[in-house]
Amino acid sequence: MLCGFLAIKECIEARFTTDDPNLSASHYVWAVWFILFACLCDLFDGRVARATHRESLFGAEFDSIADTVSFGVAPALMACFLIINPGVNDDIKLVTWLFAFIYLLCVGVRLARFNVLTNPLIPGNEKRAAGGDFVGLPSPAAAGMMASLVLVLSKIMVTSGVKPEAIASWSWTLLPLMLIISYLMVSNVRFPSFKKVDWNTKTRSRGFILIIMLAVAAYRYREFALPAVFLGYICWGVVRHFFLLRKGEIDPAPEDEDENEPTV
Repeated sequence: MLCGFLAIKECIEARFTTDDPNLSASHYVWAVWFILFACLCDLFDGRVARATHRESLFGAEFDSIADTVSFGVAPALMACFLIINPGVNDDIKLVTWLFAFIYLLCVGVRLARFNVLTNPLIPGNEKRAAGGDFVGLPSPAAAGMMASLVLVLSKIMVTSGVKPEAIASWSWTLLPLMLIISYLMVSNVRFPSFKKVDWNTKTRSRGFILIIMLAVAAYRYREFALPAVFLGYICWGVVRHFFLLRKGEIDPAPEDEDENEPTV
């Protein structure tokens, strides 16, 4: 939640506290890194809770509230501030705010559905948890895709000499991206969770080498590597889902397997 709050703070400072485009871009970049750090924290918080035997329903619900701030409010607000400027007419402003709200709403729905489908008190959830996949695009991946694209925009702002028309034209890519990501979050598309990767000795060594190589590449080309990673995960998940669907290995609507079970 702190990372989401700081990201929102940086977006507000970028939009309202400076007229220097370079300083504004710097604030947006900091907002991106706070969102990405929230993604990293979200990757480990559940594992830490399980390892320390601190799992609880309260923790799960509070985690969803924090995720709504970090992966919902912060990216949506950042997109609005980047797209809306004094030269934009009222219709465009309305559409931008509407798309941002749709994105935020889908983040909330995605998190609520995740809590329902993983609640151990609901019958049938043990079987669903054993599948090892996420139903719908995870909200951290959605926020990571949105935030990492802003790194590309910041790079364009630098290389283009911070031309307003260049910034505005590239910022428009955030609108269709928000709609696509919003749909994927509330869809039944299965995305891999990597929770059941077999970390044997051989896999561990290969995975470690691969992680080091990816980390070096991501640092060297960070403005483009991070969007490529998130986009690759999204595309891989969609292609993999339809491939498994054709093979009949997954059901098209897994949460409706039993009409007696509660659905969202």
